[in-house]
Amino acid sequence: MKSKKTPLYRNHIELNAKMVDFAGYQMPIQYKGIKEEHNHVRSSAGLFDVSHMGEIIVSGNKAEDFLDRMLINDVKKIQTWDAQYSAMCNENGGIIDDLIVYRYPEHYMLVVNASNIQKNFDWLIANKDDHVDIFNLSEKINIVAIQGPASRIILSKLIDFDLSKLEFYKFMETPFSGKIITISRTGYTGELGYEIYAGDDQIIKIWNDILNIGDGKVFPAGLGCRDTLRMEMNYPLYGNDLNEKTNPIEAGLSWITKLNQREFVGSNRINMFKKNYTNKSVCLEMIDKGIPRKDYSIKLDNIEIGHITSGTYSPSLSKGIAIGLINKDLAVIGSVLDVEIRNKKMKCKIVKPPFYKNGTLLS
Repeated sequence: MKSKKTPLYRNHIELNAKMVDFAGYQMPIQYKGIKEEHNHVRSSAGLFDVSHMGEIIVSGNKAEDFLDRMLINDVKKIQTWDAQYSAMCNENGGIIDDLIVYRYPEHYMLVVNASNIQKNFDWLIANKDDHVDIFNLSEKINIVAIQGPASRIILSKLIDFDLSKLEFYKFMETPFSGKIITISRTGYTGELGYEIYAGDDQIIKIWNDILNIGDGKVFPAGLGCRDTLRMEMNYPLYGNDLNEKTNPIEAGLSWITKLNQREFVGSNRINMFKKNYTNKSVCLEMIDKGIPRKDYSIKLDNIEIGHITSGTYSPSLSKGIAIGLINKDLAVIGSVLDVEIRNKKMKCKIVKPPFYKNGTLLS
């Protein structure tokens, strides 16, 4: 099957991006280099094309009740112009996808992972009733994300609005180039940042304008540093840290799993699981010099107690870091364990998340 291209594909080629196939799209993994882009996001700003993500619109007079039944977080708590991190589970309590819900005045928008768009849409359609309308607008809506401590200053030059008034996990609509676009104060990096939703022509103009007015303060950034940035913040990645066999409790998502006096798809199984689960997600920082990778074995006294779900080299910490799933009785902060890297046991320790603690997320 031929890979799709986002409207910014030509822009990436002109910037000499290294392109890879990701979730069915040709996407930039890096431009100047993962480490350089990563550090620039932490110190100034990076511009990401995340147009491969999916957007599903849910509307109708029973939309709130429907989403409250389909999602693990409490949709009824969010107000108009609020965003909320959530997840959708199957009947067994396994995670179908993690996502962000945006509450517009007349509808909701679910922003979902690219590899799960059709699966999510089919699941929602299969569970809806006649009072709910669901549309997949993934082909019509694109996203760029500007992330980093300088992001507000740079974006403010494009938008006729005081962005300091846009609070964390809030969003707004604003005119741009003759059309209405959405700007949300969200991101996947742990830094101050914004995600911008727009049509094809607008997204290309936004991308070019941000790079032009950024005056060296903003670099184009690829999926490579998006992964190292999210890892340093202990943000899960679907397909690695989350899947349909993972329960939100063991995945460390109990903070968005609102079980009190609510029933949603999978809630009964999650409640049962909560009383008797064996594994827990932990953050691991390497003591020895080695880079942990997905599926590597985690051991204690030569006995396997779990495995790595995501691992990388942290440019901010200059060491290997990982998210792992281990026996919950052994998930004690400060404990020293072994990761088997290329048939060698290398020492690591369990640390309190996030790995990187100096982000400007709430600035």
